[in-house]
Amino acid sequence: MAGANAIYGAGMVELGMTFSMEQLVIDNDMISMFKKAMEGVVIDDKTLAIDSIKEVGAGNDFIGQPTTMEYMGIQSKPHLFNREMLGDWRNAGSKDVVEIAHEVVKDVIKNHKVLEIPADRLKAMEDVVKRADEDYAKTQQEED
Repeated sequence: MAGANAIYGAGMVELGMTFSMEQLVIDNDMISMFKKAMEGVVIDDKTLAIDSIKEVGAGNDFIGQPTTMEYMGIQSKPHLFNREMLGDWRNAGSKDVVEIAHEVVKDVIKNHKVLEIPADRLKAMEDVVKRADEDYAKTQQEED
C-alpha cells in the first residue's frame, strides 16, 4: 500500500528456514486480496448507488437493495477465508484456514496437470544454458 511492488516470502515459515505448501496457498489468497486493494475503488454513480439513495432515501435501509448485494463483495473475494456468519461457519464444519489450505494442496497434488513447454521455448532455454556453460568453461580455462 505504501508503494511496494514486490512481495517476498510466500510459503515461508520459521524465518524462511521452512517452506509450507499450505502457507503458500494462504499467502496466495492474501496476495490476491492485496492486489485487489491496490486496484483502488471505482467511484461513479453506479458504485455510489445514487439511484438507490434517491429511491430509498437517506437514513433508510439499503441492505435489501440489489446494488448493495451487487457491490458488497467488491473489495475482494478470498477463496480460503470464510466471511460467513459464525453459525453458518459452524454448520459448514468449522474448518479453519489451514484445514482448507491443506485440502487445496491435496487437490493440486492429485489433479494438477503440468503444461508442456512449447518446443521453440524449450530450445531457446536450452540454448541459454548451453551458452552459459560454454562461457563458464572458457573462464575456467583462462584461470588455469
